[in-house]
Amino acid sequence: MNRFLFAGLVLLAACNQTPPPTAAPQAKPAVPGPDLATLADSTAPAALLAYGRQYPGSEVLIKTRLGNIRVKLYDDTPMHKANFLLLARKGVFDETMFNRVVKDFAVQGGQTYNARTIRLKRYRLPPEFRAEHFHRKGALGMARYDDEQNPGHLSSNTDFYFVVGEKMAPFQSQAMAGRKLTPAQVKAYATVGGVPSLDGKYTVFGEVIEGQDVVDKIANEPVESDKWPVTDIPMKVEVLK
Repeated sequence: MNRFLFAGLVLLAACNQTPPPTAAPQAKPAVPGPDLATLADSTAPAALLAYGRQYPGSEVLIKTRLGNIRVKLYDDTPMHKANFLLLARKGVFDETMFNRVVKDFAVQGGQTYNARTIRLKRYRLPPEFRAEHFHRKGALGMARYDDEQNPGHLSSNTDFYFVVGEKMAPFQSQAMAGRKLTPAQVKAYATVGGVPSLDGKYTVFGEVIEGQDVVDKIANEPVESDKWPVTDIPMKVEVLK
């Protein structure tokens, strides 16, 4: 047989072969926990406490272009802890960035420029103030809004912050706190730094255990007039254990 004819027949046969079936893309497994689109101020506390008991966790890793921040979450602030774990596992924080940076004060994350792809209602958390958790440098707290309409100091569900602050003399920290500080707190504000004026007003529910240098780098990023970093700082949040 003419070799050109043979080659043509082989090519024709190959073209007429039925291609193997394409595997259908596998849907991501559903993340357990309450539906974020149904949570409200009245239902969130009970739902989050139940979630925290069923799906516990203690540490998260926040990944940024400036490095990683490892965070310990406190057991005695169970609603805030469970809420952070739930949103991290659902991927909510992965759509956000550090959106407010105030040098020598705090860096705040949890918002985004664009509409979220994950349906999420705004709900708020009752405060979980603990005297032993105060606003020393490296503390993780939850923001709040609408002070005039929020006399109960209810926390935001998504906006969190890391304390930066400055070191200060005992008389300065005592004056800023507006309450009696313990000797340990006075020492921490003098040797580590922080923002004592936030104590008793915002819930502290965790602390940085690795990567405080990354928080400091974020705090020193150039910002726009609204304190949003000039170069975006998106994040990925992973629950470690």
